[in-house]
Amino acid sequence: MTNKAKLRGMANVSFWAEDVKAARDWYSKLLGEEPYFQRPDAENPAYIEYRIGDFQNELGIIDRRYAPAAAGLTGAGGAILYWHVDDVAGMLDRLKELGAVEYEPLKERGVDWFTSSVADPFGNIIGLIHSPHYKETWNSLRKA
Repeated sequence: MTNKAKLRGMANVSFWAEDVKAARDWYSKLLGEEPYFQRPDAENPAYIEYRIGDFQNELGIIDRRYAPAAAGLTGAGGAILYWHVDDVAGMLDRLKELGAVEYEPLKERGVDWFTSSVADPFGNIIGLIHSPHYKETWNSLRKA
């Protein structure tokens, strides 16, 4: 039996911003490219995303009004590193069994796309994601 409840690699890091357009301008300058994804659209972005680095990892910037209720964000910080897992619900259960506290409940974000996060016993946030992008990247590396 394969253990699907394990951390497999960084899939997405998300930052919060009061002004997503200003953040888009700043990060586009820093990265030398425009985001490849903007929702709902470029004029009114609530979420933007870049793919960066050797593995084209995702850097997302989210309007602060969508932060989890538990976040209480008022200043710097708020980034959550999401670890790709094959089974978000299973890993969430395992982490809670180990004493982690649910930070953001399991949410379906799209077809075969799920997220959740927990606070570990030391106050660190662990993000969990099941991401088709991560699986595509991993599968292409395995074929190489």
